[in-house]
Amino acid sequence: MSIRVRAPATTANIGPGFDCAAAALDLWNELEISEGAPPDRDHLAVRAFERIARLDGLAFSFTDRIPRGRGLGSSAATIALGLVAGALVAGRELDPEELLAAGLDLEGHPDNLAAALSGGVCLTWDGAIARIADDAPATPIALVPAERVRTRAAREALPSSISHADAAHTVARAAVLGASLATGSATLFAAAADDRLHEPYRAGRAPLLAAVRERPPTGAIAVTLSGSGPTVIVWAQHELADACADELRRLFPGEDVLPLAISPTGAGPL
Repeated sequence: MSIRVRAPATTANIGPGFDCAAAALDLWNELEISEGAPPDRDHLAVRAFERIARLDGLAFSFTDRIPRGRGLGSSAATIALGLVAGALVAGRELDPEELLAAGLDLEGHPDNLAAALSGGVCLTWDGAIARIADDAPATPIALVPAERVRTRAAREALPSSISHADAAHTVARAAVLGASLATGSATLFAAAADDRLHEPYRAGRAPLLAAVRERPPTGAIAVTLSGSGPTVIVWAQHELADACADELRRLFPGEDVLPLAISPTGAGPL
């Protein structure tokens, strides 16, 4: 027996969409399951798999392409691999919301995992997933530093409360974000990317965020922190994405620049 599955990277917390808005990216981790020595049962994918199916002497082989600890949803992709593989082995047809419910406590927050399972651009709340678009109003270019940030440490940087003015500001931008993603409006998308809920408090661990905003490259319409960071997503006009990526390489020669695309499909068999 051999089963192969894949799961995409994601960018979550898009601007003001904290713990709600995320998009699947065309960058994939893979898992092959075959007969053999049992795997490490502490591995996230194996733990997710056992939520749905029995190990029964199965061996797990991983291909990892998503940078770890950089804010591109590597842990969510790992969990999604295990959930989807478990469903295949068990012969069960589970929809993304059922899979999300099965693995959410392993991830801790829903947006990355929802997008990894559903593909496209998603909103999630209270266990529900609304897949609202196949694409985003701009092309995502990931600017990936060598440093890593632990999600727990990034969350600890968030204050327990914010001012009413900052809350109202962010709620308004979140509404605009939803409208931009649903309609494909680049103008609304650019207007939405001004968060006061999480990005200002995480900026110290993601210095590229301020650096790119101070000197935006050609074609950039928005800059957002990806997940907990430190990766920054530069959202470029579709027709200027190549020029934007080239300029980012010149401006930040020590960082990885990954021109990406939104993946309309989520985790599934290969």
